[in-house]
Amino acid sequence: MLCTMSCRRAALSDARQQYLRGEYHTAGETYRRLYRQTPRGEKALRGVIAYEMAENYRKINHTVRASVAYNNAIRYEYPDTLMYFRYAQMLHEEGKYPQAVEAYRRYLDLSPGDILGLNGLEGASRAPVLITSPSRYQVRKMDVFNSRRGEFSPMFSPGGEALYITSSRDDARGDSISPVTGLKNNDFFLAVRNARGEWQKPDVLESELNTEFDEGTPSFPADGEYMYYTFSPVETGKPALTRIYVSRRVSGQWSAGQPMTLDGGDTLSVFAHPAISLSRETLYFVSDRPGGYGGKDIWRASLNENNAVLFMQNMGPEINTPGDELFPYVRNDSTLYFSSDGHPGMGGLDLFRAVFRNGRWQVDNMRYPVNSAADDFGITFGKEGEKGFFSSNRNDARGYDHIYSFDYRFAETLAEGFVADREKELIPGAAIAVIGSDGSQQRFTSDRKGMYRFPVQRGVQYVLMASAEGFLNSKKTVRTDAEEKDTIYYADFILTSYTEPVILEHIFYDFDKATLRSDSKAGLDELIALLNDNPSVAIELSAHTDRKGTEEYNRDLSLRRAQSVVKYLTAHGIDSERLSAAGYGKSNPKTVTKKLAAQFDFLKENDILIPEFIEQLPPEQQAVADQINRRTEFRVTDTNFGLY
Repeated sequence: MLCTMSCRRAALSDARQQYLRGEYHTAGETYRRLYRQTPRGEKALRGVIAYEMAENYRKINHTVRASVAYNNAIRYEYPDTLMYFRYAQMLHEEGKYPQAVEAYRRYLDLSPGDILGLNGLEGASRAPVLITSPSRYQVRKMDVFNSRRGEFSPMFSPGGEALYITSSRDDARGDSISPVTGLKNNDFFLAVRNARGEWQKPDVLESELNTEFDEGTPSFPADGEYMYYTFSPVETGKPALTRIYVSRRVSGQWSAGQPMTLDGGDTLSVFAHPAISLSRETLYFVSDRPGGYGGKDIWRASLNENNAVLFMQNMGPEINTPGDELFPYVRNDSTLYFSSDGHPGMGGLDLFRAVFRNGRWQVDNMRYPVNSAADDFGITFGKEGEKGFFSSNRNDARGYDHIYSFDYRFAETLAEGFVADREKELIPGAAIAVIGSDGSQQRFTSDRKGMYRFPVQRGVQYVLMASAEGFLNSKKTVRTDAEEKDTIYYADFILTSYTEPVILEHIFYDFDKATLRSDSKAGLDELIALLNDNPSVAIELSAHTDRKGTEEYNRDLSLRRAQSVVKYLTAHGIDSERLSAAGYGKSNPKTVTKKLAAQFDFLKENDILIPEFIEQLPPEQQAVADQINRRTEFRVTDTNFGLY
């Protein structure tokens, strides 16, 4: 029994030493073997092993294994409050949001007010909602860049013509297997486009930069003269610590990297994930050096032209949390991207955008589908547009990272419609002049089907004027919404011919009187708008009656009705000199148009509704024909009014 216990203790100490040296892959195998060998009755020891194994798997993103191990540690009552938080994190990263919410609440019962617990609870609670209302980014796995191993932290070259990738694929230099990941050490790979602009499979970078050890996460200033990157040499028996190195491009080749001195003689802290500003004056990086907010923080250092540090500064609590903030990326002087598991998120590391406004950093989650329940990090943008690449271990049961593309699909906001005459015949070649409240001026032409379409900006009012030969102009107003969403604004134009008389729809009079009824207002206001849109047009207003009654009576009634319309128009601002009234009584029966023929199946186009034609119809059809003859019309008499 003593031998068994002593052997077991020795094995546990071995696992702990491997863990402390950062040999997580090796330690994981030792912990698993030890856990299987420990009898179920030794609950306390099983709880210790399960907890330490969970911590180890969490370090290398074996989320499912870590989750199971934390659950076992809880079951065996391992005495550590933080364990409940870590278990919630793993459930969160697996996308098991309801279970994660319950686990965070259990942790907060033990540690009320803990900021990481509160942020985790908020993130897990919001994640299902974010999935159902995704951002406008489109995300696609880049199979041409990916391998059966891992690749991460893509970075465009300064000119955007090539893409650097960090990868542990089989083509990486060296033959040794990392005790940290169980894979080959990472090397730089380079992907380029072919003559058709298509990305090609990455090749290992032929340079002294690549060694038998880990290197990756490159960053370049605008001039492309230097590369800043993370280097992680391994010394047997010692913990692996990352450092930031810098290489210079000489005669088209990257020289061997040299270490940067960021904090004097600090050999205990991590310095990694460099992000150099375009001007090469500021270096952003990740460190767990003293003076931070917990975990790993993002810092910045001011550099001179020789890459010597002038001073360093923590990025502050708007960006950094008690969790980990990693993989900064400088977009411009006021925009920084980074990943964090401390801010509320979808799970694991989420990508965030930080914009410096009014003296402070405003941090926003990039949302689903850029972010997922897994780790999402290492973003890079192309020179134009909202598109580029990032890395994620989503949908990989082994926890391996791969490269994904993203492309922001801007909302499609359009104005469209048709141009037709009053007979609903479409008018090709009509001109549509557009003036926007943003100062824009555009001109479009309707196609052969009489249709038009053009893009509009959000939050702008547009005035559209349609015109065509032989027709009066027509104006419409379109006001677009400021919200970013796919929207089509419709504006259809019905143009009025100035060569044919036009019936005024919905003009009503009291029986046997010339008084306009109140329900005629809409039709008359439409005519007022038409006259205002065409200030050089003069018109004749005419009224017509049916076949009943004497000629003299009908002419008098129709004239008075036409005069009522003129009076209404002048009362609403139309110059009386542009208007004339005529009463035709029953002398001008209506000729059936194509539109009327389509509306009434007993009529044919070009039928004339004279008394003889109407009297041979059935009584109900006679009533319809008489109603058609009782009409108010206008026709254009001058298109140059006031011009001479």
